[in-house]
Amino acid sequence: MHMKTLLSSSLILFALFLGQSQDISSDSQPQDELKINAFNLIAFSYVDVSYERLLNEESSLGVGILFNIGEDNEVLDYFRTFSITPYYRQYFSKQYAEGFFVEGFGMLNSGEDYYYTFDNQGSESSTEETYTDFALGISVGGKFVTQRGFIAEIYTGLGRNLLGGEFAPEIVGRGGISLGYRF
Repeated sequence: MHMKTLLSSSLILFALFLGQSQDISSDSQPQDELKINAFNLIAFSYVDVSYERLLNEESSLGVGILFNIGEDNEVLDYFRTFSITPYYRQYFSKQYAEGFFVEGFGMLNSGEDYYYTFDNQGSESSTEETYTDFALGISVGGKFVTQRGFIAEIYTGLGRNLLGGEFAPEIVGRGGISLGYRF
C-alpha cells in the first residue's frame, strides 16, 4: 500500500512541476533532455534513464528511472531492483543549465536481499526478503553540452531512507556517468 501511495504522490508532484515549467520563457533554448547512465549499465547491469526539463538558465526538474536487468547483482544498494527519482538541480555557471550543479532528490526504491541460516548439521537455507522505501538526498556533479546538444554528465550523491523498513538499507547512493541529448 505504501509503495503505491508514494509512487502516485511522486508522479503527481512531478507532473505539477512540469506543468508549471511550461509557462517559463525559454529564450529559444532547447528545454528537454533525455539521458542514459552508461556507467550503471556497464558496471552494474542497471538500466538508468532520465528526463530533465530546463526551467531557466540556472535550474531544472527531472526524473530518473532505474531497474536491474542483471541476475544476482549483489554490488550496490542491497540488491536494488527498481527506483524512481524525481530531482531538482541548481546550476552554477555562465552557460545555460550546464556546468557544476547541486541536486536535491527523492527516491522511491525497492529491492530484495537474501538471508542465509545454518543449522547444527551445517545445512544452509535461504530466504528472500523484499523492501520498499523512500529516501531524500543530495547530489553534486557537472554537465557538459556541445553546441549540437550532445550531453555528458557525471554526478554522485547520497540519500537516507525515511520509512525505516526492516530490510531496507539506511543509505542509498545515486551517481554515474550519463550520456544524452538536449532538444
